Amino acid sequence: MTFQQYPFKGGVPTGNTANRPSSAATGDVYYNGQLGLLEIYNGTDWVPCSAPAGIPTVVGTDVGTSRAYGSGAISFSFTAGTNGGSPYGYTGTATSGANTYTTTATTSANPTLTVGNNGTYSISGTAYNGFGTSPASVPTTVDVTTVPQAPTASTSTPQTTTDVVVTWTFGNNGGKNLTSITITPYIGATAQTAVTAATTTSTSHTFTSLTQGTTYTFKVKVANANGDSLESTTGSVTVPATRSIDYLIVAGGGGGGGKTVGGGGGAGGMKTASSVTVIQGATITATVGAGGKGSDDSSRSAQGVASSAIGAGMNVSTTGGGEGGNYAGGSYGSFTTGGNGGSGGGGGDTSRAGGTGVSGEGNNGGSSGGQWSGGGGGGKGAAGANGGGGSDGGDGGAGSASSITGSSVTYAGGGGGCSDSGSAAPGGSGGGGNGGVGTATAATSGTANLGGGGGGARDAGNANGGSGGSGVVILSMPNQATSTTGSPTYTTSGGRHIYKFTGTGTLVVG
Repeated sequence: MTFQQYPFKGGVPTGNTANRPSSAATGDVYYNGQLGLLEIYNGTDWVPCSAPAGIPTVVGTDVGTSRAYGSGAISFSFTAGTNGGSPYGYTGTATSGANTYTTTATTSANPTLTVGNNGTYSISGTAYNGFGTSPASVPTTVDVTTVPQAPTASTSTPQTTTDVVVTWTFGNNGGKNLTSITITPYIGATAQTAVTAATTTSTSHTFTSLTQGTTYTFKVKVANANGDSLESTTGSVTVPATRSIDYLIVAGGGGGGGKTVGGGGGAGGMKTASSVTVIQGATITATVGAGGKGSDDSSRSAQGVASSAIGAGMNVSTTGGGEGGNYAGGSYGSFTTGGNGGSGGGGGDTSRAGGTGVSGEGNNGGSSGGQWSGGGGGGKGAAGANGGGGSDGGDGGAGSASSITGSSVTYAGGGGGCSDSGSAAPGGSGGGGNGGVGTATAATSGTANLGGGGGGARDAGNANGGSGGSGVVILSMPNQATSTTGSPTYTTSGGRHIYKFTGTGTLVVG
């Protein structure tokens, strides 16, 4: 082979870059005096064959999809540089903070480099051949993403409900916005029907249809565009069983008024219901309200005290009966209208209004009928009657019957108002449910544990108003209680287990 147009040095054509042979064959050699290196024609171009590889062009791409949290990956590609010898292979590096990761590749490979957590990485690369290694390429950056980190989850243990609330705290999102949150109940190792949280920012979900008496664990996973995180795991929680109970709750009745002419006390508020769902094993605390004190010569009458049953999914309370009205004078100032309560107290002397009852618990008290006749206290079944305008005191409103103990008993009757139209004028009768009778000489009190209002009195002989009757809490259950404290008495009726509280006590639902 001859190159007549080129001078030869030891049999090798020489010259500058512009004078390279234009019709060279693969394998032809040329000494480029301009660049100071020996070149060989590779079939496409003249490339150095006596120099280290040139600086490569390096491109890094985030793999992302399906990459586990903490195991991000970068796909490298290399292009040979034109400012040096042909490479045999490449080395790529990725750096984040103090962590550096390295990969090597042949000239035909595009390697994937596994790095750590998601974040921004600086990448560069070098090329090498038999004459040496190139300098590193100018660094570029790649934003690496993964699937999200598994959340941290927990559950609230049911105590007064069969609902189970699963809550979670997010970990790292893997560098991309979350697309879904999935919560899966497990019974043992068997997955149950999974649910999706309402939004991708939700931090809790309430399960309401789980099987009672069954132990569950709950696992939460989140997803972004790259895929799902690992599942979290919570501790186990057993969904409690429920029981269906009936209850009767009556507050204490209000005291009857006095001081010349007094209205009858209102009955304690009364609530009753059947087939109420409560939690087995939970504690119900019963509180029984006392009756309000009747009026005497140094104080006005008092409202009755509320009763309640709280716990196991219940939250039931009643309002004490309103006090009867008093005469507007003497040591009582202007306390003349009936007081408000579960049922309202009757109005006192001189056309005074009765008190207002609470809807669902009782009725209003009656007004006084003018001078000398007090109104009757309201009852659960009816409002108190108005006074008779100087003749008869108003009757107390009727109570209401309940057969929760197996036999029918009437509770929460209003107290009768008093009349002062001569010694023969009758006071109002107490309402059914043992409201006290109004009288000119000795008003009677409501009966204990029936919640009746006290009768009104007049001041002849310093007679006092009757006190209200104390309330009661009665719970009827399909199973016997696990334990009780305090006041309840226990009976059975029709296969039901009956607990009657006449003071404060507790019961653990069996």
